[in-house]
Amino acid sequence: MGAVRRTLRVTGFVQGVGFRPFVYRLATQHMLGGWVLNDAQGVTLRVEGPRAAADAFGRDLRERLPGLARIDTCEVVAEEAVRDWTTTFAIRRSRSDGGAGVLVTPDSYVCTDCVAELFDPADRRHRYPLINCTNCGPRYSIITAVPYDRPQTTMAAFVMCPDCQKEYDSAADRRFHAQPNACWTCGPRVRLLAPDGGEHPAADPVDAAAALLRGGRILAVKALGGYQLMADPHHADAVAALRARKERSAKPFALLAADSATVARYAHLDDHETRLLESPGRPIVLLRARAGSGLSPQIAPGSPTLGFMLPATPLQHLLLAGTSGVLIATSGNAPDEPMARTEEEALGTLQGLADHFLVHNRAIHLRIDDSIARIVHGPAEPRVTFLRRARGYVPDPVPAPFEIPPVLAVGGELKNTVCVGSGTSLYVGQHIGDLKTTGNQRFFAETIDHLRGVFGVTPRYVAHDLHPDFHSTRYARSCRDMEPVAVQHHHAHMASCMADNGLDRPVIGVIFDGTGYGTDGTIWGGEFLVGDYRGFERAGHLARFRLPGGDKAVREPARVAIALLAQHFGQDAAAFPLDLLRNRDPFEVGVLMKMTARGINAPQTSSMGRLFDAYSALLGVCQESGYEGQAAIELEAQIAWDHTPAPPWPLRLVEDEGRLVIDHRPWLEALLAGILQRRATTAELSRSFHESVVHAVAEVCLRLAHTHGLRDVALSGGVFLNQHLLVRTEAELTAAGLRVHTHRRIPTNDGGLSVGQAMVAAARATAQETAS
Repeated sequence: MGAVRRTLRVTGFVQGVGFRPFVYRLATQHMLGGWVLNDAQGVTLRVEGPRAAADAFGRDLRERLPGLARIDTCEVVAEEAVRDWTTTFAIRRSRSDGGAGVLVTPDSYVCTDCVAELFDPADRRHRYPLINCTNCGPRYSIITAVPYDRPQTTMAAFVMCPDCQKEYDSAADRRFHAQPNACWTCGPRVRLLAPDGGEHPAADPVDAAAALLRGGRILAVKALGGYQLMADPHHADAVAALRARKERSAKPFALLAADSATVARYAHLDDHETRLLESPGRPIVLLRARAGSGLSPQIAPGSPTLGFMLPATPLQHLLLAGTSGVLIATSGNAPDEPMARTEEEALGTLQGLADHFLVHNRAIHLRIDDSIARIVHGPAEPRVTFLRRARGYVPDPVPAPFEIPPVLAVGGELKNTVCVGSGTSLYVGQHIGDLKTTGNQRFFAETIDHLRGVFGVTPRYVAHDLHPDFHSTRYARSCRDMEPVAVQHHHAHMASCMADNGLDRPVIGVIFDGTGYGTDGTIWGGEFLVGDYRGFERAGHLARFRLPGGDKAVREPARVAIALLAQHFGQDAAAFPLDLLRNRDPFEVGVLMKMTARGINAPQTSSMGRLFDAYSALLGVCQESGYEGQAAIELEAQIAWDHTPAPPWPLRLVEDEGRLVIDHRPWLEALLAGILQRRATTAELSRSFHESVVHAVAEVCLRLAHTHGLRDVALSGGVFLNQHLLVRTEAELTAAGLRVHTHRRIPTNDGGLSVGQAMVAAARATAQETAS
């Protein structure tokens, strides 16, 4: 068979995951010579020796990958027959020529080997709070440039001691070329600080921090991508204090638990949820709460779910070991500001929120919050869906269904993410949040610069929302070196679901959310679109109603309910014997009804999200929202975990300018009959409303499928975070013979908008370039 010299180029997650040490050991086992190095596209390697050995090496390269590695492409770029060859294999110095494009690995949880060393009194890293190895630890949050090497991370300032350097240089060691490698002697240190920045005198700052948590104190603790606020969830006073200090009246707190067995004491957990909890991304997983768990009821008031995650850092492991094994771990940020990243930011923005600060001096280059996910138990195999995609998953790209030009998409105003795309990859940044504060606006700009730099994308186009007053829109229009492309909000939602499923053909898009600027200048949100990436037709929608007070109606669902009553029944509705009306000042009710009738400061909307709010208020479930989506979440909670169908209320579809419009008056009449005649419980009425929406979606989609000759339906928008609605809609549409596509890798809410914007802009640009 002879001998060969073969050069391969490998892309995927091949930097910062022990891939070069793996290649070194594999080549040595097969007695091949050559070299391997990181470059700006991934990894390039050369092997030389007997052809049979080189072939076996190629097979093992794909089949025996280390845990965090993933090969996307492995291309032989050169091969020649040789008579003589070397048997020496080397890891060469990284190369950064040729631009960027390498996949940057997400931050990873601390592996079991490192945890074992962490708690082993005989190990030299016993209780070292920043322990890591090639198989775990920080990645994306500490990278300043590519290729991924220590000098291009925030560990550059720490010179390895002889013992760490020996590990780093030894191919037989688990820390061979582990870039953040460190120990007590040479690595970053943890300190416990008082609110004024003064250092706590404790010999062991982690032990002292755990004691403070046991005593009901609130701590700001530095995690992988920023600070978390921690407290004992069994300590009612601590939970109440945290709520008051964060100005967070009702939104649930995330919980950190030592392991899945601990989680199972507080929440119901199946095999799929256990695997998600224990996955390398370590997301917060939404789970069904157990009754009588002993946790403070103020952890998640009004919600049947608890959000649990397992520890991602050694410091979290140590704190859990020193407490009850479960802690509140919520984002360390002042209200509406980004999560604190530096010690200076923590001491400044978290003053008054935290009693003490547990800090360390390994810098975070890019802040990144915890991901939030859950398992959807639908008619098909249970699957993961994201509410927030960040730590552990970013910046793993979403594949583009066709080749796209360099593009930047800047997302929306709420739950913002940004995306840069080029070729067949869409690089979606981490969750940024709402762009209403200067802090988040700076975070937004930093993230764009980082993504462009790391992935070497120089965008020719910048995609943005239609809304002229969004910060993201203003930013896009300020980009003089890019051509702006305005993308309608719900079209972007539809396109994001298409991209998430690899679709490049026309679909029916069912897009339900709270707010989106429509092409007619009104607020959309209950939409049926027909189209593809290049364009769409608004084929149907929910009948319009008014929002008295505009944004105030979003925070006060009772306003929307009163507006619906006024729209359908006039001023006489003020006399209806409803608790909603009895508990409100009659003068105010009259004013709201007049505002609705006259259209004064009462914009029109077709929003399904706001309709859910109104029904929640009418049923007495939630009349004032403490956080976005609370009213709808608590309405779903009335029937949570039981997806049994119920008889729907009557459906009335009307045609308006060629569009199918869902008239919600029959639903309101049925709801009022149920309330006033006491013919049904709140749970039964909630179920009937949900089922009525499902029935309407199925009927409209079937008509549009027949009219347009389509079979694919994409479901997107924040309303489809409602698991009952999602599961029942998918079941009905599937039973009707339609192909249903839902989100899997990116959120269905506005966190996925940037992907859809990028695809729409790319499709239009491609069509324009082809035509010219």
